[in-house]
Amino acid sequence: MLAAHGVPVLPLRAGKVPFGNCPDCTGNACGGRPNMKIPGPCRCVGVCHAWAAATTDRDILASWPWASAWRRAAAVAYHPGGAGLTVVDLDHAAAVAWARTNLPATQTVATTRGEHWIYEGTVRSVNTVRPGIDIKSTMSYARWLGPGTGVMTAVPDAVRALAAKDPSTARRAPQDLSVSLSGGQGECPHRTPAYLHRGIRMAEQRITEARDAIHATVYRTFLAVLSTHGRCGCLADTHVARLFTAAQAKGETARHCTDAWTNARTTLGL
Repeated sequence: MLAAHGVPVLPLRAGKVPFGNCPDCTGNACGGRPNMKIPGPCRCVGVCHAWAAATTDRDILASWPWASAWRRAAAVAYHPGGAGLTVVDLDHAAAVAWARTNLPATQTVATTRGEHWIYEGTVRSVNTVRPGIDIKSTMSYARWLGPGTGVMTAVPDAVRALAAKDPSTARRAPQDLSVSLSGGQGECPHRTPAYLHRGIRMAEQRITEARDAIHATVYRTFLAVLSTHGRCGCLADTHVARLFTAAQAKGETARHCTDAWTNARTTLGL
């Protein structure tokens, strides 16, 4: 069992989507979107969603709703950072070829389209550090696909350098961000600034990992972000620019991003 070896685990629904992992959030009762990796305005005492829910505690793993989630799970995920690891997620053959030329050998695990290269040590998790390459370590999760092959080595400087980059530099951010951010000034649901930061990062990840229905995915992601963060005045232009950048990296135009954002605001009455 992974947890017995110090690897924090969590169950995933179909589509690599985490469960809401506490009684108050089971079935996305907190308002999260069932087909997204973005929770609703969770007010639980402890963070209970996605990577933050991963645990090695056997009592927690055996308790409800965890036991129920495991029975319905389509896949198993783990928190690499919690296990002191970094996963370089190579999404296609070209990314694998780049890694073989530029990164030192380590433990590798085959994925549907590419490979996971697993290193000892932790770094910041960043999506799309290069085309088809994500880094998953702290504040992230990865599917468990087996032990893989090869001998695990330390995180190389090349990976640390990639993780230190702002992903927005991989593609030029929108220059004419003509969307309205004026929202309500209601009570802010964020326990800490990290709550908003985590939500934006999860939204970026959802867009980046979309394989089809890109238009619909971008709109639904914008809708989820605004439903959670759109009424308290915490969203800034920098947050929206990050979402637009992720969408444009998937081939969306700046015009479509603006339209999708505006339509999401209209739907929510913002």
